[in-house]
Formats: sequence, structure tokens, C-alpha cells
Amino acid sequence: SPDHRILMVSSALMGAIFLVLCDTLSRIVIAPTELPVGVITAVCGGPFFLYLMRRKKKIDAS
Repeated sequence: SPDHRILMVSSALMGAIFLVLCDTLSRIVIAPTELPVGVITAVCGGPFFLYLMRRKKKIDAS
């Protein structure tokens, strides 16, 4: 069975860094008020999800 310890730790670390960056960006974009963090993560995650879906279809077709 493959060992996923490094993958789990790096995924948790990268996810935490991503959320801290999104939180910082959501506080900076509209300076007097805060933009919800979910908006920033959706703007980043939506296109990435669509890219993964299109990539999956191309792999399945070949």
C-alpha cells in the first residue's frame, strides 16, 4: 500500500496557506469592509475545478 504521509501533510499545509492568503486578500480588496472569504475561494476554485473536469474528459476519451 502506498504511503501518503507526505501528501497528507503537504495538502494540509498548502490548504492552510491558501486560506490565509484568501483571507488577507478578502480584507484588502474592499478596504473599509470585508469581502467574504468564500467569494475569493470560489473565484480561485471554480475555474480550477472546471479545468480538472475538462482534463478528466480528455484523459477518458483517449
